[in-house]
Amino acid sequence: MAARASTPTPAPAASRRERTAAAPEHDARAAALEDLRLSFRGVFRTLSRLRGRDTHLGGSELSHAQFELLIELHERGPLSAGELAAAARLTPGTVTQMLDHLAVAGHVERVRSDTDRRVVVSRLTPLGRARIEVKRKVWRERWQEALAGVPPEDLEAATRVLERLAGMLGEAPASEPAKPARRPSARAPRAAKS
Repeated sequence: MAARASTPTPAPAASRRERTAAAPEHDARAAALEDLRLSFRGVFRTLSRLRGRDTHLGGSELSHAQFELLIELHERGPLSAGELAAAARLTPGTVTQMLDHLAVAGHVERVRSDTDRRVVVSRLTPLGRARIEVKRKVWRERWQEALAGVPPEDLEAATRVLERLAGMLGEAPASEPAKPARRPSARAPRAAKS
């Protein structure tokens, strides 16, 4: 019986850090950019999941999108539904529905603009302002806890990177929808009538 040739067992894959340490400088940069890309994608996926959870909220709970509208009103003052839609990057119809819910819940009130009586603006109520302050306090504490021990220079570098990425995304061209391929007609062309 012939002896089987043994195949060498592959070595375990090196970690990213090990590959980076052993790679030339340009490979290290490529690996670091890939790590950043994957982390950034992870943040977007987490935000999508956060927004997805909004569909399961109870009647008195604020969705992430509603909270964003309240923050815009808190930071910028009374705004029309169109201004809020532009700020939140939502359709005016969606914002109007959200404002209806927020008004019924007592978080916003709709009033005529002081500068143009034809325009209706939404503004925070004391209840809306209090909800923002409570939620901001909770998130501020979570933020500080998550970033505890990160040196200030790393936080500053992260800020610069995120600002650059935000600029890149803001300048990205809108993708065009794919056009369906034209199928050749199964019918023969009609003869022209004389």
